[in-house]
Amino acid sequence: MALNEEQIKNAVRERYGKLAVLNESCCGDESATCCSTAAAETDLPKEAAQVVASCGSPLTHVQVREGETVLDLGSGGGVDVFRASKLVGTKGRVIGLDATPEMIFRARETAKKYDYQNVEFRLGEIEHMPIQDDSVDLVISNCVLNLVPDKPSAFREIYRTLKPGGRISVSDMVATQEGRREVKPEEWAACIAGAVTSQEYRRLLVDAGFMNIEGTDESHPINQEMISKSIPVKSVTWKATKPT
Repeated sequence: MALNEEQIKNAVRERYGKLAVLNESCCGDESATCCSTAAAETDLPKEAAQVVASCGSPLTHVQVREGETVLDLGSGGGVDVFRASKLVGTKGRVIGLDATPEMIFRARETAKKYDYQNVEFRLGEIEHMPIQDDSVDLVISNCVLNLVPDKPSAFREIYRTLKPGGRISVSDMVATQEGRREVKPEEWAACIAGAVTSQEYRRLLVDAGFMNIEGTDESHPINQEMISKSIPVKSVTWKATKPT
């Protein structure tokens, strides 16, 4: 029986709610780790680095300008929000959006503890974002959009929130072969079951209105791991722009 959206969302919230409370890194299990090297970055709050799920480095693929507004989708403990906050400077702003209340609470407490003045964290779903139209310069995301069941709505929402000329840089899991099998909710939450092919991903971006679309395979441990285990997914970072 196919999973419905609510089953998928509940499974994702449960998994990442536990992640926020138990300080356990990585979004996958023995078949998909999605691990990050954030813990090695000494200039990041340890409370954020402890709960990172990652399959790429979206901020290294794009130039972040001082004074910009950056939106991080599926911000989790806030590690990429805190990274971006240094790049936009005191005149800029970074918004973290996450659907898991435990993650939002944790990220807000971390921001308060370390006195980050130019960040905020909002609770919400990517398909229905509490973000104004045409208000964001850059959208980033790291190993999150594969978890969203209604991807066309998610990309339309991303497009809506971006200013004309705004950009995206999102690292995500994509399927390396077509075909679907029935999956359990927890498998979807483990970063693999919701992945679409590169062709499908590009079509989603085109249908949403994006242009200048580029997909780059990530040099990330997750790719080597998937190859070694013959799991048909890989990590790709996508860049695109909203027309002016």
